[in-house]
Amino acid sequence: MPNASTPEPRSESAAETSVRQRILSAAFSAFVAAGYAETSTLEIASRAHVSKRELYAVVGNKQEMLVACIRERATRLQPPADLPEPYDRDTLERVLIAFGTQLLRETTDPIVVAVFRLAIAEAVRTPEVARALQSFGRQASRDALTAIMIQAQSRGLLSGRPPELAEQFAGLLWGDVMISLLLRVADTPAPREISRRARGAATAFLQLHPDTNGATAAGPPSARKT
Repeated sequence: MPNASTPEPRSESAAETSVRQRILSAAFSAFVAAGYAETSTLEIASRAHVSKRELYAVVGNKQEMLVACIRERATRLQPPADLPEPYDRDTLERVLIAFGTQLLRETTDPIVVAVFRLAIAEAVRTPEVARALQSFGRQASRDALTAIMIQAQSRGLLSGRPPELAEQFAGLLWGDVMISLLLRVADTPAPREISRRARGAATAFLQLHPDTNGATAAGPPSARKT
């Protein structure tokens, strides 16, 4: 009967999603604890309480599990979706502060730092770890920051090459924070410290790039001077 069969696919899908999440959580824990190369699919299956056959059917081989683990965690490095366009210097400062705050908050999370440590530890034996992290996380955030610089430049708020401007702001934002976290010589920064760093980086960046054109127009691109 149609009514009786309707909920079945929904239930199976939910169950498969639950199993998949359990497998990926077990895989990530195992990768962090023993390294990618030293972790066996049997170890992952045991941690996830599934058979190896189910593991392969739901997620795939070990490399596919690794990429899926990194992809899920790297999405946290995406920029805020509701950033306004920088029509004037004040708006640009607010955009940079918002972007920097989220990037610092998400990237310094212990789970994300663990992904970076995994990528570094496996860089020689399994370079696909670093490539996955670069593709799904670091490059996406850097592209978004470069896009902000392109918008600001198109409105006469900044001069220079957008990729280099993005690199400069990122340097001001990070300092030695990530190195200290990777070396375990510093604790995860508190929200107040993250906010302070983001605001300080935005202020320092704009001081390095003064508004020489006097661009103060706050409005859509159609309202800009040509």
